[in-house]
Amino acid sequence: MVTDVLPFAVRLYSIASSACGDDETSKTVSLCVKRVVEVAGKGWCEYSNVEPGTDPEFPDAEKVYRGVCSSHICDLKPGDDVLLTGPTGAEMLLPADPSENIVMLATGTGIAPFRSFLRYLFHDKATKNKFTGVAWLFLGVPFTKSLLYDAEWKAMQAEFPGQFRYDYAISDEMQRPGGGSMYVQHKVQQYVEDIWPMVKSGKTHVYMCGLKGMATGLEEAFGPCCEKDGIDVKDFLKQLKKDGRYHVEVY
Repeated sequence: MVTDVLPFAVRLYSIASSACGDDETSKTVSLCVKRVVEVAGKGWCEYSNVEPGTDPEFPDAEKVYRGVCSSHICDLKPGDDVLLTGPTGAEMLLPADPSENIVMLATGTGIAPFRSFLRYLFHDKATKNKFTGVAWLFLGVPFTKSLLYDAEWKAMQAEFPGQFRYDYAISDEMQRPGGGSMYVQHKVQQYVEDIWPMVKSGKTHVYMCGLKGMATGLEEAFGPCCEKDGIDVKDFLKQLKKDGRYHVEVY
């Protein structure tokens, strides 16, 4: 008996390279992918790039479920053909005005669009030195070993110390001053006295990309400042979104 098999849904990934590609030939694109691994009965997900059936951490292969597209990508070999479509969406775009500031909040592979931004602003020969604003990246990961592109951020900050800075929130290794794990919004709070005037100035775009749970992070980060200034934080963020200065892409 033959039954119809539905095709897998299209998976959307943010490109982690700028328009000219990592090799600046304009013929390549880069993605930032981690294989999703869910162990039955544990109620949590792990990430691993080990090939299925070879990971000693998960010996019972029948109870391990791997993400369809992330596994497909991670299992590709050099020279394999890949079917692509796109581009899709227009949420994660840089400001048209190169003098405007950008504040970026990312978790895990949500770093992808921001690496694209930062390569364009501070690395690519054709476009570097055209940006005159400030770019501030906040990246949240569970462990130090999970940090992505750390060497690139260090090199960019060394070359552009007055324009680029980055801060990490490593949740399983850092604690916030009042206790509890350090997440992206808490790291923003540490510097909110510097960031809040930037955001209020009307010359700053705020970008957020990563896990869906971080979507309320800015309410927590900016809440006390809004209250101090007699502003409702939800209304403020709605207006920021309406003005095209608050860009969110979560999954």
